[in-house]
Amino acid sequence: MNDVRSRYRALIGHRLFWPAAVLVLMLAANTIYRPGFLAIEVKDGHLYGTPIDILRLSAPLILVALGMTLVISTGGIDLSVGSLCAISGAVACVYISGQPDQNSLVTVLTALALALGVALALGAWNGVLVAVIGIQPIIATLILMVAGRGLAQLITEGQIVTVNSGPYRAIGLGHLLTLPLAIFIALAAALLVAVFTRRTALGMIIESVGGNAEASRLAGIRSGRVIFLVYVISAGCAAVAGFMMTANVSSADGNAAGLWVELDAILAVVIGGTSLAGGRFFLSGTILGALIIQTLTTSVYAMNISPQTALLFKAVVVIAVCLVQAPAFRAKFSRRRNTTPPRPTTPKRQKEQVPA
Repeated sequence: MNDVRSRYRALIGHRLFWPAAVLVLMLAANTIYRPGFLAIEVKDGHLYGTPIDILRLSAPLILVALGMTLVISTGGIDLSVGSLCAISGAVACVYISGQPDQNSLVTVLTALALALGVALALGAWNGVLVAVIGIQPIIATLILMVAGRGLAQLITEGQIVTVNSGPYRAIGLGHLLTLPLAIFIALAAALLVAVFTRRTALGMIIESVGGNAEASRLAGIRSGRVIFLVYVISAGCAAVAGFMMTANVSSADGNAAGLWVELDAILAVVIGGTSLAGGRFFLSGTILGALIIQTLTTSVYAMNISPQTALLFKAVVVIAVCLVQAPAFRAKFSRRRNTTPPRPTTPKRQKEQVPA
């Protein structure tokens, strides 16, 4: 009996248990509301269905959240990822739209290389502001968050730039092995980040910098270079996510592309168990958090919740998830539940003394 209880407590205490439970609960609620929610069918050799759409639409958020996880693990924050998505998509679409053959693979690869280079340069700018100049991360990235939208508008000249390129559209809507190509891109990025952070010393170095940057410096770790690197990686992930967002609609809108994705990415990281104070990070938890955010967004649309209340509904659910998985909250709740009022004790009656 004690072994069963210990296993149960270990399962409940696992950092991924509550996010996974919430995800299963949302899927079950959607299935009850709409019985065909989990149905998957094959059309023209490709898999279609709401679960496939959730995975496909989660891919850009997973990419952004992966980069955000590394930044947050160093004790920083990157508010500019949404603007970087818009800039990378704008650069790629503007270049492709100006070419005579938009379906040329060389044209698309050149556009992707140019857009990725611009995004990496802007990520390096964030890294210099934070690691070299010493500006607070929230201020340094807020600068690019605001200015980046203006830069995206300048690139597109305030217009929605449309493209008619099959290879570029495949980034967001293409298929590989019956599944959307975007899923494989996000999976490849997650595996690449996992290999470099868990199979090498890079992950431990990042966590040590986030735990105590000064102690890491005294131990011989160049904290500034590590912080610079994570902002560049975050920008690269945001650039690829921007390609997916603009490829989904075959157009670049400098004002709307990637709008507020930075907030969803931060929520996904927090739901996944990574502390905003820095230190240890959990890539698997981040991916699960991104799936929760996208499932919640899909649920809002599926249940015909009005756009005015959708954000409020989303915020309430996210707060509930964060509270449920918080160890301090669970401990306080269980302590209150297990506390029972003491039984009133009745004093023993004293024997009457009989006078002699």
